[in-house]
Amino acid sequence: MQQDILVNWSPQETRVAVVENGAVQELHVERTLERGLVGNVYLGKVVRVLPGMQSAFVDIGLERAAFLHVADVWQRPLEGESLPANRNGATVKPIEKQVFEGQTLMVQVIKDPIGTKGARLSTQISIAGRLLVFLPQDSHIGISQKIPASLREPLRERLHALCSAGLPPDAKSTGGFILRT
Repeated sequence: MQQDILVNWSPQETRVAVVENGAVQELHVERTLERGLVGNVYLGKVVRVLPGMQSAFVDIGLERAAFLHVADVWQRPLEGESLPANRNGATVKPIEKQVFEGQTLMVQVIKDPIGTKGARLSTQISIAGRLLVFLPQDSHIGISQKIPASLREPLRERLHALCSAGLPPDAKSTGGFILRT
């Protein structure tokens, strides 16, 4: 398999393409004047909680406060705890029981600001690489469904062993990974 990375640069924008066997697999365009914020991670401060909208506004240092909806707040459920289900079937606590004004949160931008609206945020941080996604708050190890079923479990075991390498026997590894194609 032949893999090439093609880069085209101009003062206005940079274009990068990943080509495998003559077919474009990935295309990234970055405009100098319109650099997006999606994927950026910030340490923000909650400036307002709106229970009626089940959301909060978070100051991340931009012109406008960013928006955090309750569905985008990551929570670790406690054993035996029952919570109302959201549209994805996951359980969720009301926003006012999860965040409070003045609280500092690590957040990631999931949608750029547009017009008069601020950026949309999530507290579920994910740092994506070409073949691996790091989930610092989760301990799950996932394998892409595109990888044949016979290879998934051995890959999961190898990745789990790599995550545990160098840790004391009683320590839990922090962070999870998703292996992708």
